[in-house]
Amino acid sequence: MDKLDAEFAFGRQSLDVRAYRQELLSSNIANADTPGYKARDVDFSSALSSALKQSGAAGGTGMATSNAQPLALAQPAGVTSGMSMATTQAGHMAGNTKLIPTGGPADSYGQLAYRNPVQPALDGNTVDLDTERVQFADNSLHYESQMTSISGQIKTMLAAITSGS
Repeated sequence: MDKLDAEFAFGRQSLDVRAYRQELLSSNIANADTPGYKARDVDFSSALSSALKQSGAAGGTGMATSNAQPLALAQPAGVTSGMSMATTQAGHMAGNTKLIPTGGPADSYGQLAYRNPVQPALDGNTVDLDTERVQFADNSLHYESQMTSISGQIKTMLAAITSGS
């Protein structure tokens, strides 16, 4: 079970960080007319790296961010701990397995940074709607792409599991 879950650990963390960034960008757009509001964002690659470290990342996968630092694959999330497996056929694996839940707090994906305004407003608001919309669309596109990739992984695993039965 841990090996199956480990296949999705990186994608899961990536989607979590993308969803968090989408919340920040939505908040920026919603507060475009709020006097004194400072636009906030996170650097995706550093936030993902931080999330993987907080979730107990172990071992490198060869994946790299734009600054060429290797990102480790997160440990399996697990559902429960101390689950015992029962064998009903001679070909089944015997033994005990420990599924240990991991994962960092969802509200701490990297350091929040304030966006430098291209054209600051007189009321102190630093939200540039054009920039925020572009970042929002870009983040949405990357989120959908990651979901497509994970869906493909799931379909492949299901095909492998069901082909033997």
